[in-house]
Amino acid sequence: MSLFTVLNGPNLNLLGQRQPEIYGHETMADVEANCRGITDAAGHELFFAQSNREYELIDWIHAARGKSSGIVINPGAFTHTSVAILDALNAFEAPVIEVHISNIHKREVFRHHSYVSTRAEGVIAGLGIEGYEVALHHLINRLSRSS
Repeated sequence: MSLFTVLNGPNLNLLGQRQPEIYGHETMADVEANCRGITDAAGHELFFAQSNREYELIDWIHAARGKSSGIVINPGAFTHTSVAILDALNAFEAPVIEVHISNIHKREVFRHHSYVSTRAEGVIAGLGIEGYEVALHHLINRLSRSS
């Protein structure tokens, strides 16, 4: 049994309420339930969290070191601004998958740059909340191939 970590950045607590034309009507609780269903079915554990505070995301990344088999992260607006989150992810030894609910490349120009992408093994953008599921399936499959 392995642990997987799913982290969410600022404003994702408003998922389902904030700009549903961009982010959809599903909530963060829906995302967590879907992720938990995937890890439970595969016999793994899940740490799932959301914060509007950069330091909490960094602390959770640090806590995942040596414990988690992979991180799925939707850094929200910190994607485009946080060298600190990038540095924390660079100190994490296992794979990282970056997820965005919307296609950030079809949006404002400032959203096209991601600090996190330079560390991520893969980036999933524009698949809605299904992107989290794709990311977790990838990490679980990768783990089973390496065992």
